[in-house]
Amino acid sequence: MRADHLAIAQRFSAAAGSWAVAPRFDPAERWYHRLALTDDYEVWLLTWLPGQGTEIHDHGGSAGAFHLHSGALTEDTVSVHAGTPRIVSRELGEGAGRRFGSHHIHRIENRSSRPAVSVHVYGPALTRMTKYRLSPAGLEILTVERAGAQW
Repeated sequence: MRADHLAIAQRFSAAAGSWAVAPRFDPAERWYHRLALTDDYEVWLLTWLPGQGTEIHDHGGSAGAFHLHSGALTEDTVSVHAGTPRIVSRELGEGAGRRFGSHHIHRIENRSSRPAVSVHVYGPALTRMTKYRLSPAGLEILTVERAGAQW
């Protein structure tokens, strides 16, 4: 049976008092810390100051979910139909969460005026992430980052 990544993220968020580290906020870049690693999934704690976000990326074939412990984040999901990229934006507030499949491409940004804390679960554990850019030609690969080398 496949793990319910969103339920795991919610469970870790609810147990904030037992996190191995307290969330930290870095004005230069997003802060992250792995909270757990099992045979089936891994759990990450991320913090986001206003204006901080990711590039467009995938999760290297891992499925997952994220849950907003506090604050708000905007997710831009990217899909490609007939060679043309399409972006759908959604804002997720405190207590909200989202599951995603193994072929999900998105970017996440804190477009609010308050810091945000989120819990992310990936299964299996991340081994690589591909970063993309939107161009007139469509979705183009920028880099492929590998776990243990780039993060």
